[in-house]
Amino acid sequence: MTPAPQTRVSARLAAIAPSATLAVDAKAKALKAAGRPVIGFGAGEPDFATPDYIVEAAIASAKDPASHKYSPAKGLPALREAIAAKTLRDSGYEVSAEDILVTNGGKQAVFQAFAAIIGPGDEVLLPAPYWTTYPEVVALAGGTTVEVFAGAEQDYKVTVAQLEAARTDRTKALLVCSPSNPTGSVYTPEELTEIGRWALEHGVWVITDEIYEHLLYDGAAAAHIVALVPELAEQTIVLNGVAKTYAMTGWRVGWMIGPSDVIKAATNFQSHLSSNVANVCQAAALAAVSGDLTAVEEMRGAFDRRRRTMVELLTAIEGLTVPVPRGAFYAYPSAEALIGRNLRGTAIDSSATLAGLILEHAEVAVVPGEAFGPSGFLRLSYALGDEDLAEGVGRMASLLAEVE
Repeated sequence: MTPAPQTRVSARLAAIAPSATLAVDAKAKALKAAGRPVIGFGAGEPDFATPDYIVEAAIASAKDPASHKYSPAKGLPALREAIAAKTLRDSGYEVSAEDILVTNGGKQAVFQAFAAIIGPGDEVLLPAPYWTTYPEVVALAGGTTVEVFAGAEQDYKVTVAQLEAARTDRTKALLVCSPSNPTGSVYTPEELTEIGRWALEHGVWVITDEIYEHLLYDGAAAAHIVALVPELAEQTIVLNGVAKTYAMTGWRVGWMIGPSDVIKAATNFQSHLSSNVANVCQAAALAAVSGDLTAVEEMRGAFDRRRRTMVELLTAIEGLTVPVPRGAFYAYPSAEALIGRNLRGTAIDSSATLAGLILEHAEVAVVPGEAFGPSGFLRLSYALGDEDLAEGVGRMASLLAEVE
């Protein structure tokens, strides 16, 4: 009897799509390396250097023999205490250092949050547009993603009525990301309070990704769902990290805050998955979260200037609808009016096709809406130099003026 053929790669991992944002960034960098004058709006990465005082803390840690050894999988006690103090300072509520787990970047925190509470048969409500990683980690945890879409006319923000319409007896959790990647939208305190009370009423877990918390503009108010609805703390996991706020994407330090049983389970998982985060990076993160926000405010000011420039330039392009982003460092124009038209002899049948044409003919890399949910949109990061920003959007404008 011939045995059944075995697949080389597990079905679970084979089903994972690569990160679309990283793929666009990699393609742009490869073209630049080949001599093409490509301008990339793809990566969600500050173009600033990590502040010097943070780097100096890492250097000192690297010279300390204690950093050369294993440390607790949960994170250095001093860093967890500092994150607790930072949470009280910035978010307005108290957490115990024991209920904090330091992770290898925000992505690991996202993965472990879903792994801790989601299993086969569970549904996760995912407001769309969404960050490309969320549905992949839901699937890895064995759950099912239920998309709840809000378009440009809603500023890409879902309502409680939409969430309730999508809720079933299998709904286990809701993902909230504000300020949002990919849209830059920011939920108001009133909107988050209403969502939090709805989740509390129906026993729905909330996983809230707050990694862009300090990048707010136009008077947008900081809003943290646990501070707004304190009773929700026992069914909420807060995700955060140093990557975006402190220009530390490469340092790979994030964290999750949640109920004790969830943090214990995630810590046990991490103890087998990766053990401790690199001690040198933890020392850098400790300097970051313990310091003031002066350097952060300087970067935020530059992002705000670029945001206003990008919105002005994009709004002037016929066929694009551009809700004004009030957080993070992304603009998310709707290109739905261009779908079904033609550009240089090619039918624009999707935003993926449109993004391909923009890269081919304007040498500008943008991420199509398909990476974040429905087609018909483009994501552009304004975390790049002012000159490149103006040049890149200018090239897009010239090309899209040819749409028939």
